[in-house]
Amino acid sequence: MAVTIADINKLRKMTGAGIMDCKKALVETNNDIDAAIEIIRKKGLAIAAKREDRDASEGRAIAGTCGTFAAVVSLKCETDFVAATDGFKGLTNQILEAALAAKAKNIDELKALPLGDRTVAERIVEETGKTGEKMEIGAYEAIEAAKVVAYNHFNGKLATIVGFNKADASDEACREIAMQVASMNPVAVTVDEVPESVKQQELNAAIDKTKLELVKKAVDNALTKAGLNPNLVDSEDHIASNINKGWLTEEEAAKAREIKEKTAAEKAANLPEPMIQNIAKGRLNKFFKDNVLMEQELGDTKETVSAYLHKIDKELTATAFKRINLNADN
Repeated sequence: MAVTIADINKLRKMTGAGIMDCKKALVETNNDIDAAIEIIRKKGLAIAAKREDRDASEGRAIAGTCGTFAAVVSLKCETDFVAATDGFKGLTNQILEAALAAKAKNIDELKALPLGDRTVAERIVEETGKTGEKMEIGAYEAIEAAKVVAYNHFNGKLATIVGFNKADASDEACREIAMQVASMNPVAVTVDEVPESVKQQELNAAIDKTKLELVKKAVDNALTKAGLNPNLVDSEDHIASNINKGWLTEEEAAKAREIKEKTAAEKAANLPEPMIQNIAKGRLNKFFKDNVLMEQELGDTKETVSAYLHKIDKELTATAFKRINLNADN
């Protein structure tokens, strides 16, 4: 039985596959539509297996809400070209809608959800067969709260969801906070939610930085007192370069090395511990201000997120947030 254009178009409409793939499947199955659909689906599996080792670094991230439930998901592919197609965007939207309807708690639940006559995971494989590119769920997050809000950035690669403790919280205020999460990438809602391991890591880094600064200050003062420019001798590369330029003599270089070694050792052995701890704690507080949602300054204002929400309702607070960004954060 000859394969007609009408048959090919019918199969294309049902599967989204290319013209030649549809024609080959129909020829192979003697125009049996159901059998041809299975061949195309199996081809999708074969392509997916071949592409498994490829890097899916592009894609789309979207967020949405349903009552007190919010979810954010990213579907990834290999190129921005495919990510911009209506088919890819449509599938991403369908996956999010399925997640919201089922209130999927995690990525495994999401993949197992029905989407038409297949699961989400199977539909992604089918789409891989249509485009020839590796596709996968990049990330999935969900939260429940008295009030939830979603924010989708215009570029389609950044999306956030935020939960609040008051069901009647202002939509505008909640959206402001969702945009804050998108732009400022906090690590926790409150200071108490920052893991102790992170706090200790940041404190240790602050202590080390403070010690290095105090030693450097002592060394620079000693060099200046000896009539040497600290900027000319701050590294061996600079010393060599400045000798070659005639800005520093060998004798001055040797003297600088001696002063640096002696002063650094003496200062390191006599650092003021209380001062170091105070400076380090100040730096840890700065870390909280920069990275904890309720402590961050809102947008270009000098007002913290906490103060902004409490101005609206003294009991209003964010309770949770999730963020997916397919681009690298600075």
